[in-house]
Amino acid sequence: MNITIMLPAGRLPLDVMAKAYALAEKYRLGVYLSTAQNLRLINVAEEDAEVIKAELAPLGVQFKGPGKFPLPRVCVGKPHCNLGIIDSEKLSAAILARFKDKALTKPKLKIAVSACPLACSGVLTTDIGVMATRAGFDVYAGGKGGPYPKVGRRIVRKATEAEVLDVIEKLINFHDAHTSQKQRMYKLLAHPEFPYPEAV
Repeated sequence: MNITIMLPAGRLPLDVMAKAYALAEKYRLGVYLSTAQNLRLINVAEEDAEVIKAELAPLGVQFKGPGKFPLPRVCVGKPHCNLGIIDSEKLSAAILARFKDKALTKPKLKIAVSACPLACSGVLTTDIGVMATRAGFDVYAGGKGGPYPKVGRRIVRKATEAEVLDVIEKLINFHDAHTSQKQRMYKLLAHPEFPYPEAV
């Protein structure tokens, strides 16, 4: 089995890195940095899982599990990239703070944040994508990867950070209200009550 440690904004604290290394060595585990920007301990024996989690818990880590709000996938952003317009870690933290008390999020819903129009974090192929531009934020909905990828529909242009948070909340509430199980956002774009038209 696997244990997945959630890493907000893809940042791996040194104490978590050191503990993961020690646990991997002790229990002969593999370590995988996932494309969702999480750290996954692989080949965990079922009888060791709770002990390993207990050793990690004092470091304040959160483990991936059903119903948890998705961590936004982000590019490295400003000031670490010369093209970055915004601090993507800061916006990711604002999104997580807004939704930290949300009780349940249906599986498969994904969010991405890009600090510039190059969209390195995949905002165009994610359920909810937030792209920084010189004029503000553009928001996309309904993108997906996989064998049949789809580019998301731009639904908002030149938004402020506060407006972005409101848009994300409206999209997530709409997704919750119109899905009974896991479902990608693109399947809802044609719904007559979808809250946003295409922003050209």
